[in-house]
Amino acid sequence: MPLDSNQRAVWRMRSSFISSIISTTFVLYALGLLGLLLINVDRLSTYVKENLSFSIVLREDVRNADAEFLRKTLDASPYVKESEFISKERAAQELKEALGEDFLALLKYNPLSPSIELKLHAAWTNNDSLQAISASLMNAPQVTEVHYEPDLVDLVNTNVHKLSSIILAFSLIMSFIALVLINNTIRISIYARRFIIKTMQLVGATAAFVQRPFLLRAVRHGFYAAFLAIGLILLSVWFIQEDFATLVNLHQYGVLTLVSIFVLLLGITINLVTTYFAVGKYLRLSEGDLYY
Repeated sequence: MPLDSNQRAVWRMRSSFISSIISTTFVLYALGLLGLLLINVDRLSTYVKENLSFSIVLREDVRNADAEFLRKTLDASPYVKESEFISKERAAQELKEALGEDFLALLKYNPLSPSIELKLHAAWTNNDSLQAISASLMNAPQVTEVHYEPDLVDLVNTNVHKLSSIILAFSLIMSFIALVLINNTIRISIYARRFIIKTMQLVGATAAFVQRPFLLRAVRHGFYAAFLAIGLILLSVWFIQEDFATLVNLHQYGVLTLVSIFVLLLGITINLVTTYFAVGKYLRLSEGDLYY
């Protein structure tokens, strides 16, 4: 019978350790993802801005060679990320596919103009820069119009700033919640062994001697939890990289290394600090207070 009681006590202790590691793992996993998201906020902003298209409408009689020369000239500009020439024939084909019917058969001619589609670098995707670029392009003899949506550009820039602020605020809130959860989990675990702590103190053990095994265990648990959390983060990145490779992928070694170090240090530090104060609390309590 005593053996069964000891086994149950050992099992309860191991269960407490496992539950502590698992809960800490998921908290660190959430914080790691938020850290990854924060690091990629600027990348996300750049991605959105650089995927806005701007059209340079060319003269109807412009030669393809002249249009291609203009496109290559634009590619050499510091503000152009990429460009694409769309001929009258291609524009008509794309419109035909979009409408689902051959409008050329009705009109008997192609009313569309050739154009060059531009995507700019993020630093130039604002209305002030676009106005200057548009004025410069209108001086080219092949160009009849530069088309872009000022309201859309303003909306994108405003929403990007809002999104960055929301993500930062949400990250701070989640970090606070995560710290509270880890702190409570570890305190509950230490609470279950408060009588052992007090017994060691009563038989003459110093505070440092009592705390040492708990702190070493906290470091191990923090390491295990961080290792599992990093594995989950890499697995999550692996699953989403096919759809969001521009923003995040497993080849971003620097970013993933930074997040992994952050998670590892956070896991160990939080466990260590919380355990230190939790054990210290029960070392300061009198025997009678341990029951409350």
